[in-house]
Amino acid sequence: MMTAANHNNNINHSGSNAQGSASSGSKQGSSICFTVGKVDAGMTTLLTEDHHLIEFPSLLLPKGVSAGSVVNISVNRNLDEEQNRRDEFWALQDEILDQFGKNPPKTPTLRVKSLTQSTCTLEWDQLVLNQASLRSLDVYKNGVKQGHSIASPYHTNQYKLSGLEIDHMFSFYIEIKTSAGTLRSNDVKARTHTLDNLTGTNICFGVFESDAALEECKKLVVEIGGTWTEDVGIETTHLLCHVQGGYNYEAALQQSIPIVKPEWLKACVEHKKLQAALPYYLVQPSSNGISSHPDTPAQE
Repeated sequence: MMTAANHNNNINHSGSNAQGSASSGSKQGSSICFTVGKVDAGMTTLLTEDHHLIEFPSLLLPKGVSAGSVVNISVNRNLDEEQNRRDEFWALQDEILDQFGKNPPKTPTLRVKSLTQSTCTLEWDQLVLNQASLRSLDVYKNGVKQGHSIASPYHTNQYKLSGLEIDHMFSFYIEIKTSAGTLRSNDVKARTHTLDNLTGTNICFGVFESDAALEECKKLVVEIGGTWTEDVGIETTHLLCHVQGGYNYEAALQQSIPIVKPEWLKACVEHKKLQAALPYYLVQPSSNGISSHPDTPAQE
């Protein structure tokens, strides 16, 4: 038989029920005697005196060990290291809680920005998400989701609904989905205007033949209780102009805003109620789908 070699190998094993701080002297261990069986490059087979087999990493055995060698292996519980790792774990949990758990995203607040006979513009406060990330923002009308999720919820806080029924009550809310859960805003109710309520009219102006004509239209807008703006925006209901072209004209085309002649506004004032825009279009759609207006030259 080959000469036996004794080797003590300490393995630190962490438990979970240590109480208080343990000193190194309180470590309890046991030494077990093994006979080396088969030795491979990676694992070595060890045999106990009662003929149990275990596999042990060959790198942890002393040099010169071969089949038939006898080794002692001691296993000790390191209570000090257990406590250190437990403290590190709970410190990390507290840090995660402070950073992500104590400041959840805030519920959005919704309100009606403007109303007309057939449109409603909704507005909400800037979203406060804290450490959460936004996944989607959806608008609901009477409990039904409206189209697709808003494409750029970080860059807009308004949404315009069109094609609504005249003088009809609607209920709206928005819903945001975040990495911290789903939040629903307050419900808001709004009734679309009647035809004789022109206060929701928001006019923008294009190119006019004279400054006097432009000033006259501005006075008429105030007379009917509406508003006017310098530039086309989400609340713009009509663009008034004599001539095609210009920044506001192109913006109105892109946003499908009715472009009408000033006579439309005069008709609203005369009849004291909203008039259909189609008969007053600056460019009348033809039967073949191509818009044309021979009397109105394009602005160079």
